[in-house]
Amino acid sequence: MSEVLLVNNLDKQFRRIHAVKDLSFSVQKGNVYGLLGPNGSGKSTTLGMLLGTINPSGGEWEWFNKSGTTTETLHRIGAIIEQPNFYSYLSAEQNLKITAKIKNVAFNRIDEKLSLVGLLERKKDKYSSFSLGMKQRLAIAAAMLSDPEVLILDEPTNGLDPEGIIQIRELIVKIAAGGTTILLASHLLDEVEKVCSHVIILKEGKSLYCGAVNQFLSAHGILELGSNDTDKMISLLGEFSAFGDTKLNGNIIEIELNENVDPVDVNAFFMKHGVVLSHLVKRSQKLEQQFIDLVRHE
Repeated sequence: MSEVLLVNNLDKQFRRIHAVKDLSFSVQKGNVYGLLGPNGSGKSTTLGMLLGTINPSGGEWEWFNKSGTTTETLHRIGAIIEQPNFYSYLSAEQNLKITAKIKNVAFNRIDEKLSLVGLLERKKDKYSSFSLGMKQRLAIAAAMLSDPEVLILDEPTNGLDPEGIIQIRELIVKIAAGGTTILLASHLLDEVEKVCSHVIILKEGKSLYCGAVNQFLSAHGILELGSNDTDKMISLLGEFSAFGDTKLNGNIIEIELNENVDPVDVNAFFMKHGVVLSHLVKRSQKLEQQFIDLVRHE
């Protein structure tokens, strides 16, 4: 896979606020990247610099193997960074015609993109009649009019109701399946876990992790064990090569699995050694817990 974006030592300081600190990462074609971090972690500032709307204090980046952000580069990128600038008294179709003129795109693409975002039947309706979720989907249709190679979204589900959030998530997956590379900024762990193949975790402008989501998580899950004889149970953990890092949570031991393990075999092993398990649960690891653990230790 080829790189569509390479960022090296990106930095931004606003007087007393050091918003982005020596940030480096790359984006591979055809993947969905989540720029994840709490509010104030530098996500929007990073996107602003990469789109040329904010001047960096230092560092460099390449889009499609070309330095910086040029007009030619922007023609290959669709972005929604701020509130969509549509006319409330015009219909969805009329608003997209204005966007198409600005982007020098043929009008015959409008119905295709409205269909993509599920708004084709509402194309004659005024923008003012749309729900917040519909307005966001129309903005995505506008960003997709020129068939960009990269789509950038800043907090795409912010302020939406549960149904609207689900619709945007499904739309992101659908667009990515068509081959578009997506870079989205979010502070919602659940959102990133559901739609992203890769994650870049920011804290106070610094990168804590950059890579595949499944490599960030324990691929084989977590095993929870509990017993009335905790000490003896712990002494036997070394007998399992599949057991990785352990953490004691009250009377429950949480074990990261290095390979697949059948809980039935685990139970039989401890029974053989005279340890009765009062708690035995195998579960998948959540991005939320791994994120919290990472941020707390930094």
